[in-house]
This record gives sequence, C-alpha cells and structure tokens, in this order.
Amino acid sequence: MTCMKLPFFVVLSQAVRNGGTLQEIGMLLYHLAAKIKVQIHHFIPVVVEYIVANKINSQQQIDAALDYLLSHLKGDLNIKEFETACGVGITVSPEEIEHVVEKLIKKHKDELLDKRYQFNVGVIMREVRQELKWADGKAIKNEVDLQVLDLLGPKTESDFSSQIKQTKKVKASKPDGDSTELTKDVEPIAVIDGKIAPAHMSISEIMKTKIHFHKPGENYKTDGYVVTPNTMKLLQEHLKLTRGQVRTRFPPEPNGILHIGHAKAININFGYAAAHDGICFLRYDDTNPEKEEEKFFLGIKDMVEWL
Repeated sequence: MTCMKLPFFVVLSQAVRNGGTLQEIGMLLYHLAAKIKVQIHHFIPVVVEYIVANKINSQQQIDAALDYLLSHLKGDLNIKEFETACGVGITVSPEEIEHVVEKLIKKHKDELLDKRYQFNVGVIMREVRQELKWADGKAIKNEVDLQVLDLLGPKTESDFSSQIKQTKKVKASKPDGDSTELTKDVEPIAVIDGKIAPAHMSISEIMKTKIHFHKPGENYKTDGYVVTPNTMKLLQEHLKLTRGQVRTRFPPEPNGILHIGHAKAININFGYAAAHDGICFLRYDDTNPEKEEEKFFLGIKDMVEWL
C-alpha cells in the first residue's frame, strides 16, 4: 500500500483531496491507532488506504474493519468480503434517516408525550442504527432531536425540573449532638459500560446483559494476544474438548486471607461463568506451595464457597 511509504502530511493531503477534512481524517486515524491490535498490525496500511480514499469514513466502519480482520487471520485478505463487512460504498441519505426516525417516533409517540424530555432518546437512536447500520451518528442524533422538538415543542419549566423520585430524609447525629438531614436516593442507579442500569441488578444479570467478553475460542481477538502458526489449531482443539463452554478461573495466592478486592474478582470470574452456563476453576496460584500454610488454602476455599 503506497500511502504508508509517504510522509504523514502527504497522507493527510491525499485524504483531504478525496473529500475529508483534516479534523475528520485525523480523528479516524487516531481511532484506528487506539483500536488496532498487535495481531493485525500488518493490516494498518490496508485500513489507512481506505481512509485516505474516503472509502472508510466513520469510526463504526473502522471497528467493523478491525473485527473482520481479527476474524480472518488465516489466508489472504478477501477484498470483496472485507468491503462488505465494513460498509464500503454504502451511502445512507438524509431522506432515509428522516424516514426511519419518523417511523420510530410514531412507534414511541405515546411514551414520548407522557415522559416528554425525560424520555431516553438513545432508545430511538439505537433502533435507527439497527435499521441503518452505516448511517452517520451525528446525522441520526440531529434528526431525532429535530423530530422530538417538532412533536413536543420547546422545553417548558416543568421539563427542566428534576423528575427523580422524592428522596427520603434520614436524621444523623453529629458528635456535638446536633442533628442534620441527609438524603438518600430511594432508587439508586449504577453506570455500567457507559450505560445506566439499576444498582440492584444481580451479578448474573450484569454479566448476561452488560458485560461482553470474547466468545470461547476467540481469545486471539484480545489485546496483545500473540498469534503463532498453531494458534488456530490449538483453539479449535480447545473448543472441541470444552464443547464451546465458558471456562474461567479464580487464581488467588494462598498467603493470606481474602479481602474485598478478591470478592470483586470472585464476582466476575465465577459470576461470568455461571451466567453463561460455564464453569470456574479455583486454582491456587503459587510457585512455592511448601512455604504456604494450610490454613490459608482451607480459608480461601471456605470463603469462596460461602460467597
């Protein structure tokens, strides 16, 4: 690919001549640099060439391109399949976005009129994205905002007021005997993976709906994974032996009693396996076991079973 043999400013000039702006191209190249994995670093010239030619012009397309490359480490790159996978040549018109947004606004109309500006428009944006995978995210948001404004009109004073439920007040005494009022939300929330979720979700619910690790046999897609000539063969053998079951491990060092950090790890390691009908192995991680005390081995086992 010729673009990687040229100075960087020449690459940018070519991209600008092909219809991009310096800021847009710079952001795309930055996104590529941040997302690329060592397993597919040799494909950097390919993706840059598509960016320079303005054939890949969104972060979603870059993500799709990298996903495809990670899934096709063996053999030569099939250009036709690659371009299909990352939406090369697909253009979504403003009219298409307008039509789909209008349809979804009608679908959620009753709830929109009820909740007004407290309605989570992200729901509509996600549904638009499902129908128009390669539509520009900014164009979708602008169209959704415009149609919501057209339906509801400008925000009123009540729209600006908080819709959070009444908080209950708890009396607390200071050391000097004075009392003060503390507030406590009756419906706490948590932010998980950038999304708001009820804080009372169980670890199993979180692991099933909010946490997305690689699938069994797709270890090679993780950051820094070293791919050897035998990697795919060994992973296929592993899948055959485990029948695609999720398998995790909890590897504490038996040199002390577990603490809160271990409890978090147990939640994830055992919780993720349980949520996906898998199995988690408790494996003591120590290279010199004869120096450890039996009470720590037994204590850790008891704590894990209790949790």
